[in-house]
Amino acid sequence: MFKRVAGTKDILPDEIFWWQKIESASRSIFSTYNYREIRPPIIEEAALFNRSLGEFTEVVQKQMFLIKNQQESYALRPEATASIVRAYIENSLDKTCGFSKFYYLGPMFRLERPQKGRLRQFHHIGAEAIGSSSPDIDAEVISLADTLLKAYSVEGYELKINSIGCADDKKELTKILHKGLAQELGNLCPDCNARFNNNILRILDCKNEACRKIVAKLDIEGNHLCPECKEHFNRVKQGLDDLGINYRIWPHLVRGLDYYTRTVFEITHANLGSQDALCAGGRYDNLIQELGGPDLGAMGFAFGVERLNLVSTMALSLTAEKKLVFLITLGESARKEGAKILARLRRADIPCDTDYAGKSLKGAMRAANDLGAALVLILGEDELKKNVIALKSMASGEQKEIRLEDLTKELKCSGPTTADSCP
Repeated sequence: MFKRVAGTKDILPDEIFWWQKIESASRSIFSTYNYREIRPPIIEEAALFNRSLGEFTEVVQKQMFLIKNQQESYALRPEATASIVRAYIENSLDKTCGFSKFYYLGPMFRLERPQKGRLRQFHHIGAEAIGSSSPDIDAEVISLADTLLKAYSVEGYELKINSIGCADDKKELTKILHKGLAQELGNLCPDCNARFNNNILRILDCKNEACRKIVAKLDIEGNHLCPECKEHFNRVKQGLDDLGINYRIWPHLVRGLDYYTRTVFEITHANLGSQDALCAGGRYDNLIQELGGPDLGAMGFAFGVERLNLVSTMALSLTAEKKLVFLITLGESARKEGAKILARLRRADIPCDTDYAGKSLKGAMRAANDLGAALVLILGEDELKKNVIALKSMASGEQKEIRLEDLTKELKCSGPTTADSCP
């Protein structure tokens, strides 16, 4: 017997309703903010991620799913920002659209040790605003993430923000870290010892408790920022204040990918344990040019959908909107007529189904109950002779007869949760 690959998950029909609700809420809110959907491919040239994420990042070093043949090396996308920037440049959207706001939904892939909130195939809902360096966009993007969380019925989350500055500021921060951590190498974990030379900013993001205590002692609260980046961050904070969005300044927040500049943010939730990030994002003002496009600013974020599922209370009302009409036919003539009835109801956008397993009336009623049907239709030889059909409410048990020609109107008028007829 075959089993699913470790770090992947089957999303079964009983769970799909929650996913659809999350996706529907996302599309509605993105539309309100004038973001348009984009769907880049799942597979890209591996070099795209090596270039954009950084050669020494953990994603590139340890976590990419690589597909190689004799000439090419491809990767299943570990994140979507690089793919969307590639699509923006390749399709000349800077010339045809200029400033663009995109959103996306879909699977990502990282080869890492599976644990709570961290899978090898996982799903992101994200947004990218490309073509502006304005701090107003930073505030809008963070506001959008906050609005989405409220729509997802998530409470108790915390927004953390920081500025890592421009490329020159990041170099200055690197110098500060080298100076502050040089005497601590013996106390840092093996990964952070490697990061000290290759990607020292990642030490600030280490989850090892000993490393976190060392990092907490560093005095880096904006000391590396140039005047322009300080002003930019001040305007971002003022924009969030004006919108009434609560946040904490988190000086050690850097994000793990090389393309980030200036504003970075995370939204965390205590119920997720050590992998507590629900959402992460920031500004990447150099990435478009780095990948061969024009010199344009950009800002974005991504939600981990599986992590949202762990903290969203939306999952508590999964059956609230399940309004199914279930048809039970008794006898061959009723079965043939039943097929026509189902077709008429479906053309009228009335959700309906029937028993295809040849169950008895009692067994078919149990099947209707298992499916969460609101109404049951019963059609037998006696009903056919009278040109009627029995309509039963599963909630109240009330049952009455409806003329076949009036059935669609009756269901449209009464709705699928009651057997009461139109006044």
